[in-house]
Amino acid sequence: MKCQEIELSHEVVTKVENKIRIMVVEDEKIIALDIQSVLMGFGFDVCAVASSGEECIELARKTIPDLILMDVKLKGNMTGITAAKTIKKAMNIPVIYLTAYGDKDTITKANGSNSFGMISKPFGEDELQNTIKNTFAQIKKHPQIN
Repeated sequence: MKCQEIELSHEVVTKVENKIRIMVVEDEKIIALDIQSVLMGFGFDVCAVASSGEECIELARKTIPDLILMDVKLKGNMTGITAAKTIKKAMNIPVIYLTAYGDKDTITKANGSNSFGMISKPFGEDELQNTIKNTFAQIKKHPQIN
């Protein structure tokens, strides 16, 4: 699913009915589709789905999502943490990590990247929705933290 692009006063806007736009970055296709389905059920717009860090960066530049749900370990040359750091520096898009790896090293690396949270797989729909809502509540309350 791609974001709808609308030209307004010579600017391209990727907003769909004022919904929060979320990019899903997950290298396991069936998990990515499940997350996408859950997010759409919550009323979010899934503006992009990527399976690698490199693809994520490219799609983030094109779609400028409001939030990225990022798997920590991705196939390919770039981890989710590295991709998140690049995106944060270039575009300042908030990231919530998804991980099946709760080891100390992974948590330390993730915490050092200024993410808005980490959800351990497998996770429930309520946990996902609450983490997303809490992220936007934090940003609204303290805009300087984004």
